[in-house]
Amino acid sequence: MRHLLTGLANVVLLLANTLILIGPLLLIALGKFVLPGQAARDACSRGVMWAAEFWAENCKRIFALLTPTRWDIRGNAELRQDCSYLVISNHQSWVDIPALVQAFNRKTPYFKFFLKQELIWVPFLGLAFWALDYPFMKRYSRAFLEKNPHMKGKDLEITKAACEKFKRLPVTVVNYLEGTRFTPAKQAQQQSPYRYLLKPKAGGVAFVLAALGEQLDAVLDVTLVYPDQQVPGFWDLLSGQVAKVIVDIRTLPLDPTLCRGDYENDPAFRQQMQDWVSALWQAKDARIADLRHDAQP
Repeated sequence: MRHLLTGLANVVLLLANTLILIGPLLLIALGKFVLPGQAARDACSRGVMWAAEFWAENCKRIFALLTPTRWDIRGNAELRQDCSYLVISNHQSWVDIPALVQAFNRKTPYFKFFLKQELIWVPFLGLAFWALDYPFMKRYSRAFLEKNPHMKGKDLEITKAACEKFKRLPVTVVNYLEGTRFTPAKQAQQQSPYRYLLKPKAGGVAFVLAALGEQLDAVLDVTLVYPDQQVPGFWDLLSGQVAKVIVDIRTLPLDPTLCRGDYENDPAFRQQMQDWVSALWQAKDARIADLRHDAQP
């Protein structure tokens, strides 16, 4: 009963926080379309970011008030809001997003996610995602692409267009290289060579680097670990059943050569990018094993 009441209280407070702030956020976002001049539109973009950060900070306060979750955040002390970052993270649960909020809100520019297109229909949040210029990606099956080859590469076109919007202000772009949440079933289906990860996809991050390379100050290699044996769901977090979340952040220098190649048309560069991603993923898999081992009583 205690977990149920905790979860319901969290839902009520988080919903109230969203309903109170969605109006001002959308009103400011509307200014991006009706106000003349790029300076005015950029000011509206900053206003939208401020509203989103305020909303996220309230969410952090709600979780701190009602849940016992310990957020073990490592490596974010030197981050700055006037810099731009590319965040590369593993992805296991809907709890990953609150974990990133805990680690980065008001430490870096408010982050941008590449989202499934279906999320635009989520009540209230879909409008907020639109106002925040989150790119919506539509996934196509291999069978669909074989029948409709003209749709191949559409996600990469969306990535390019989204990154053009990000160039005028500091930004934190979050990229889940696995493309989907980790599950043992997906791991087996992929025959993933990693113990705790799915196979990474290099194409999306290659286009982000190509579009924003000169603007980015660093790559943030984020490793999310849930020390309990079972990966928690979002309700587990809301109901106070997540004891600890580890957010391990490594700040990596950006190799300029990764920002200058043609991933689509240059096989040598494509291999270089894939090798870089594979090395990151091998190190991350080992890092997860170490963090899980160290967290055991």
